[in-house]
Amino acid sequence: MTTLVIVKKAGQVAIAADTLVTFGDTRLGSRYEANSKILRLGTSQGVSYIGMAGSVAHFPVLRKAINTLPAEQVLLGSKDQIFDTFTRLHPVLKEQFYLQTKEDENDPYESSQFSVVIANANGIFGLYSYREIFEFKQFWGIGSGRSFALGAMYACWDKAKTAREVAMTGVQAGCEFDKNSAPPVELYTLKMKASAL
Repeated sequence: MTTLVIVKKAGQVAIAADTLVTFGDTRLGSRYEANSKILRLGTSQGVSYIGMAGSVAHFPVLRKAINTLPAEQVLLGSKDQIFDTFTRLHPVLKEQFYLQTKEDENDPYESSQFSVVIANANGIFGLYSYREIFEFKQFWGIGSGRSFALGAMYACWDKAKTAREVAMTGVQAGCEFDKNSAPPVELYTLKMKASAL
């Protein structure tokens, strides 16, 4: 899995992730593969960073699938825009990329199978498999190392001066204690829009 975090603090947003990929008991570190878990996406609204946890197959699929949508339909600046974008993306994932949409016998909706975090100048967001969208006020994490990351970010929040510092602390904690996370850490920051502060 992974340790992937998003943070909003002091007019800055940050997204960070470890770079380890695992196949059962086998670890594939950054020494052997460039394991980026964060996708940089330029839209009409500016730059967004999208981080994913779960199957390694999600990364090339999401990158390719999102590029099949017309640029004016890829909007990630609010909860509603993210919902609309990923709802438009869902049939593309099924029809062109053969997404298996069933997770459980009692699924209320078809699953997109994603755990995604999004950071941009408008804020920090989370997207889950049934297209549930969250807008976080301070920080959040996904992946197998998230509990360690959340605890570390909570503990350092008051002392840290920037979103970058909080995010780095979170992912480093995941790398230290989660068997499926390892350095180096990939980290990006953006300045928040004044209207989003």
